[in-house]
Amino acid sequence: MKNYDVVIVGAGASGLYAAYNLPRELNILVLAKREEDLCNSSLAQGGIAGVYESPDDSPELHKHDTFVAGGYENDPVSTEVLVTEACKDIGKLIELGADFDKTPDGDYHRTLEGGHGKHRIFHHADCTGAEIEHTLLRTVKALPNVELRDNSLVCDTAKTSTGFSLLVLKNGGYETINAHFVIFATGGIGRVYKYTTNSAIATGDGIAMAYRMGATIEHLSYIQFHPTAFNNRHTRECFLISEAVRGEGAYLRNCKGERFMHLYDKRLELAPRDVVSHSIIFESQRTGSDEFFLDITHKDPEFIKKRFPMIYKNLLTQNIDMTKDYIPIFPCQHYLMGGIKVDTYSRTTIDGLYACGECSCTGVHGNNRLASNSLLEAHVFSRRAAADIAEKAKTTPKDFEEHTFDLHEGAPKMPEGNRRKIRGIMQEDYFVIPNVKGLKSGLEEVRKIVDDLDNTRYAIDSDYVVARSLATCAYIILKEAQDICAGSEKIPNMPIFEKPE
Repeated sequence: MKNYDVVIVGAGASGLYAAYNLPRELNILVLAKREEDLCNSSLAQGGIAGVYESPDDSPELHKHDTFVAGGYENDPVSTEVLVTEACKDIGKLIELGADFDKTPDGDYHRTLEGGHGKHRIFHHADCTGAEIEHTLLRTVKALPNVELRDNSLVCDTAKTSTGFSLLVLKNGGYETINAHFVIFATGGIGRVYKYTTNSAIATGDGIAMAYRMGATIEHLSYIQFHPTAFNNRHTRECFLISEAVRGEGAYLRNCKGERFMHLYDKRLELAPRDVVSHSIIFESQRTGSDEFFLDITHKDPEFIKKRFPMIYKNLLTQNIDMTKDYIPIFPCQHYLMGGIKVDTYSRTTIDGLYACGECSCTGVHGNNRLASNSLLEAHVFSRRAAADIAEKAKTTPKDFEEHTFDLHEGAPKMPEGNRRKIRGIMQEDYFVIPNVKGLKSGLEEVRKIVDDLDNTRYAIDSDYVVARSLATCAYIILKEAQDICAGSEKIPNMPIFEKPE
C-alpha cells in the first residue's frame, strides 16, 4: 500500500503537464499503462494551435474557426478559455525547450490545416506530439516530488472518505494505491474500432472506470474520423497522413485520379475533417470505389522531404515516394470529442476526480475537433486542474482510507473473441455515416458482452480490463447514438457543409 497526494493515470501530454504544474510540496504518482511514451500525444503530427505573438491573428478568430469546425455545438465558456489562454501554454512549452520550427528570419513557422483561417499552428516538422511528449517527460523526470511508473495498468478505482483507492496491476501483481486527488488522463477510445490511428493503449479505460463510479459521460458518440489515414487495407493501426499535408497544398483524388471536393464543399481540401470524411464516403458511393488518394507531387520534392520527414520515411517503407506517387488514403477513427464531463477546471461530477485530455469532455470541440486543438486542450485544462488541486490541497486532511478490492482469485480467464466482436460491430454500425438500421442490433450484442463481463467472475488481467473498457465505451456510444436517432430521421455526427456555388 502506498499513499499519494495526487495520482495521475496516463503519461501523455495532459498527464505530464498536470504533474509539472502541481505544487512541488505535493507527492505525485504518474502511471503509464505501458511504455512511458506510448500514447496518442506522441503520435500527433500536425502541431499545437494557438495565438502566440501573432499580430495578424486573434483569439476571437481562433474561436470562430473552432465554432465553425464544431458545428456550433462548442461550449462557449470553455472555448473562450481555450483560445485566450493558449499563449500561456505555448509560451511555457517554448520555455521548457520544445523545439518548434522557425522561419529563416527567426520567427516561429506557423502552418495551416483544414478549418483554420490563419496560419497559427506551431509544429516540429511532422512529429510535434513526440517533441512535446519528450520535452515534458524530460521535465517531469527531473522533479523530485513526482514518481513515474511504466507498465502499470489501473484495473479499478473506488471512492473513499479521504479520496480514492486504485487497484494497479504491474508485473503480474496487484497493488492498492490511495490518493486524495485523481486525474484521469487516459486518452481516447480508438481501439474500440477495427481500424484506428490511435496507439494500443487507447481503450477508454478512464472513461469506463469513471462511468462505473457514477461520473457523467457526455457526447461519447461524437467521434472524429480522420479523412486521410494511410490505406494499406490490412493493418489495424493506420498511419496518419497529417492534415498539414493538405494545408501545404495537397489534392484529394478519387479512383479516376480526379479532384472531387469541389462537388461537396467550397473550402475544397481545407474543409474541416468531418466534411472531408463525409465527402469521401459520398464520392465512394458515387463512383462505386473505395480507392482514394492524396497528391502533393506538384510541390517541390525537397520541400516535401524537409516539411514531412517522418511521413516521407514511413511511406517509403510501403514503397510509396510521396514526391512522385499518389498516397492511398481512406477515413479512419481518429479522435473523441466527448468523454468524462468536466468544467473549466477539469473537475468531473465526482468530488476530487479530474479528467484531462482526450478522455475528458470540456465541450471545446463541439461535434468535430478543429485540427491541432487537441494538444492545446490537453495543456490548458490540465494546467487549470493542477491549479484547482493546489488550492484544495491546502485544506485536505492528511489521512488515507483504503478500499478493499475483490481480486477474483482463482477465477478463470475471460473467453477470447470479445474485443474482436466489439470492433466489428463498431466498424459496421458506427463509422463515418452511421448504419442507423444496425444500431439497435449492434447495441444489443454489445449489451450482452457488458452484462457478461460485469456479472461473471473472470480473472482480472489486462485482457479482461481492456475488454471491459471497450465494451463499456461501445455500449455508451451506441446507446447515445440510438437515442439521437430515436423518433427522428437525424443521423449523428452529420457535418455542416459550405455548398459550392
